[in-house]
Amino acid sequence: MADIDVIVVGAGIIGVNAALSLQERGLKVRLLDRTGICAEASQRNAGAFAFTEIMPLASPGIMLKAPKWLLDPLGPLSIPPSYAPKILPWMFKFWRASLPDRHKASIEAQYRLMQLSQSALERQITELDGEHLMQREGELQLFEGARAFYALEQNLLARDQYGIEYSKIESAAAIAEIQPGLSERFSHAIFSPAWMNTVDPKRWT
Repeated sequence: MADIDVIVVGAGIIGVNAALSLQERGLKVRLLDRTGICAEASQRNAGAFAFTEIMPLASPGIMLKAPKWLLDPLGPLSIPPSYAPKILPWMFKFWRASLPDRHKASIEAQYRLMQLSQSALERQITELDGEHLMQREGELQLFEGARAFYALEQNLLARDQYGIEYSKIESAAAIAEIQPGLSERFSHAIFSPAWMNTVDPKRWT
């Protein structure tokens, strides 16, 4: 190990990119993984590059939703009771991050991070001649009714502020023009043309 400058643990998409970036800086890197390159979560995900998503999870009002999530075993926040005291300091920081002034700063930081990441990805695609592994067809976010659709107002205002392109769709017929075969219960949607995916996360990694 004496000739190694950095050890990266985990050879998923993040670990591989971190190792490559360090290597480009002249460091000697060893990449460790118990099962191999992109052998676990990274080969099973959607392979989406969601550069339009700039809203942080810590947002005003988010803490009011937490109790409901905690009671739902299939919800996004499920914590064993014995672990609750340990996570309280993190929850306090999360609450502070959701305050309006910090939330605004987080949106700005998230936007800049997405711009940086998108530029880096496009460089990689060019350097690796990897366009054949990309799918640039946008993303269709579906809603079964108007209530959840209009709850995205703050999200869309932030997109407007930063010039992120999207389209509102408010009928099942218009949705079907973009993606035929969907259930008519989906009456509202947001289409984001800048979304892209890799068609094979494992091969891309």
